[in-house]
Amino acid sequence: MTARTVTLHPVGQVVGGRSEMYEDNWHDVRAVIRLDGESFTTSAVLGLEDFSHLEIVFLFDRVDPATVDSRPRPPRGNPAAAPVGVFAHRGPYRPNRLGVSRCRLLTVDGLDLHVADLDALSGSPVLDVKPYLIEFAPRRPVTQPAWASELMARYY
Repeated sequence: MTARTVTLHPVGQVVGGRSEMYEDNWHDVRAVIRLDGESFTTSAVLGLEDFSHLEIVFLFDRVDPATVDSRPRPPRGNPAAAPVGVFAHRGPYRPNRLGVSRCRLLTVDGLDLHVADLDALSGSPVLDVKPYLIEFAPRRPVTQPAWASELMARYY
């Protein structure tokens, strides 16, 4: 496979919410996704208020690319956990430093999307906003290892 360069431009940024990176207790953390007023008008969000949830693609911009290591490691650095590969967990130390989060849409105010439960930090560049559709949920039961459920018990 030939490597290609991809250039992305943020569509907005996260305003408010958490400013420090730490895990757990994201439930009801409020923030605003402020879309770029130079690139978009309110027509870009027409109809968005009819959705309860959004999927947000953002950049883990505070992660130094030099610290990204794709070798297996224990999830969240837990020494009691077996190492897993970079694509077997959702941490921020990823090859492209991309985060994907589902959050509640509280209200749309012009180009400001007021949300809750977004696990992105204040100032994070937002690369895309999509409405969450039930039809994109898996059709079959979802399975995951016990360690994943234990790690996520206090996340939201």
